[in-house]
Amino acid sequence: MTTDGADDRTDHGPAHHGATHHGAAREAPSGEAPGTLLLGAAPIGRPEDASARLRAALAAAPIVAAEDTRRLRRLAADLGVQVRGRVVSYFDQNERARAAELLADLLAGRDVLVITDAGLPGVSDPGYRLVRAAVAEGVPVTVLPGPSAVTTALVVSGLPTDRFCFEGFPPRKPGERSRRLDALAAEPRTMVFFEAPHRLAATLGAMAEAFGAARPAAVCRELTKTYEEVVRGPLGELAGWAADGVRGEITLVVGGAPEPEGLSEPADLVAAVAAREDAGTPRKQAIGEVAKANGLPKRVVYDAVVTARR
Repeated sequence: MTTDGADDRTDHGPAHHGATHHGAAREAPSGEAPGTLLLGAAPIGRPEDASARLRAALAAAPIVAAEDTRRLRRLAADLGVQVRGRVVSYFDQNERARAAELLADLLAGRDVLVITDAGLPGVSDPGYRLVRAAVAEGVPVTVLPGPSAVTTALVVSGLPTDRFCFEGFPPRKPGERSRRLDALAAEPRTMVFFEAPHRLAATLGAMAEAFGAARPAAVCRELTKTYEEVVRGPLGELAGWAADGVRGEITLVVGGAPEPEGLSEPADLVAAVAAREDAGTPRKQAIGEVAKANGLPKRVVYDAVVTARR
C-alpha cells in the first residue's frame, strides 16, 4: 500500500449539509446524535467506476480519512469533485491512533468518510478497527458500495462462485506461508488471495506443492485497467508462467479442494499415482496429491507404490 505518511489535517472549507444515510453527509452541532461512518468503495482501476454516492460523499463529508491523501486528490480531480471537508491520512501505520481520533469526531456528531486506495475499506486495507469501535459505541455505519478486487476476480476467474472465501495476502516467510497453505489444502470453497507481483511465482509454487499442481486457478492482473489480464490454468503451469516476472496489482483465485476420492486399497492408490504420472506429474508429487486427495499419510501411498514395483 502506498501512503504519504503525512498527517495532512488541513481544513478545506465549510462542510455541506445533507442526508446522512444516502451518500451525502452533514456536520451536526455539538450535542446532537453521533455522526455516520461512511465506507466508500474506491475504483480499483478506472475512475469512471466510482459511484454517484461516492462522488456526493467526497464533496460533502466534513471529514475524509484517506489511505493516501495524494491518491484521494487525484481521484477527486479525475471525478471533477472538490473535497471541501478536512482530509486526514488513515493508513496501516497510524490506523490504531487515528481510529480513536475519528471515533471522537463521530461521537461529536461529525460524519466521517473512509476511503482507501482501491476497493472497500477493511478488506486488506484500513477500516476494520474504526468500524468495530463505531459499532461498539452505537455510531451508525453505512457502505457506499462499489468496486472490489475480490468479487471482480472471483466472477471473471471461471471458477465456482457459489461458495468462496477471502484469504488476503499469504505470509511472506516461506515456512509460514507453507503452513498456512497446508491448512487450506482441504478447503472446499473457491479461495481468493492478494499477492505482490514479486512474490507471485514463489506463492504459486508453494500452492502447487500444498494443493497439487493440477488444482485450477486464475491470476488476475491489473483488473479493470488498460492492461487487464486473466491467466487461467493449473497451479503448476501458472507457477512456470510467473517465473519470468509479472507486474501490476495481482488477485489470485484458486479452486477449492475436490471431493475426497475415497481410495484406501493399495492397488487403487497405486493406480491413482500411475494415472497422475502418465499425465506428466513427477512421482513424488503424484504420491503427495493422492495422499492428500484421500486423507492419508504420504507414507501409506509411498509404501503401496514401492511394494507394487518390486
